[in-house]
Amino acid sequence: MTGSTAKRIVDEGRRLIMIRGYNGFSYADIAAAIGIRKASIHHHFPGKNDLAVAVVDYSRAIIRAQVEALALAEPDAVEQLRAYAGYWERCIADDSAPFCIAAMLAAELPSLPDDVARAVRAHFAELSGWLAHLLALGVRQGGVTLVGSPEDEAHAFLSAIYGAMLSARAFQDPARFVSITETLLARVVRLR
Repeated sequence: MTGSTAKRIVDEGRRLIMIRGYNGFSYADIAAAIGIRKASIHHHFPGKNDLAVAVVDYSRAIIRAQVEALALAEPDAVEQLRAYAGYWERCIADDSAPFCIAAMLAAELPSLPDDVARAVRAHFAELSGWLAHLLALGVRQGGVTLVGSPEDEAHAFLSAIYGAMLSARAFQDPARFVSITETLLARVVRLR
């Protein structure tokens, strides 16, 4: 992301989408939060949809970098699955990212502009693909047992992670996320 102003706008847009969703904020909110004029935001992101796509793309880039670093540091698929759940556990517990941007936007999909909807779908496709690869790797490594195909199990795993986020938010109880994800992991991780 070039330019510190653009980065500040994206960071604030990300924060606002995370807590309010796409339809719950305006450029006026961002301008007030970071102390710039709305015209400055329009200079970097002509439309709100442009900002939302940039937020999703930025979030995807962060996840991609984390996934790559995780694969290099920990080749064991089970440990990568645990690390993925652990990442969200920490984000929810410390309130740094209590809900995934793409998940928040997915809830609003029918009302999103087409380009934002495409970015959200691409996020889910990429994440599901990574999880399917990881689950298949776990089967080959002997640490994972699957009932369905890696692709179907990846969708189920992803749904459970996001459902756990939603449950933790609905009940204002980060421990619910941990309980749900530990149950999820216990279903796919083979005892060694």
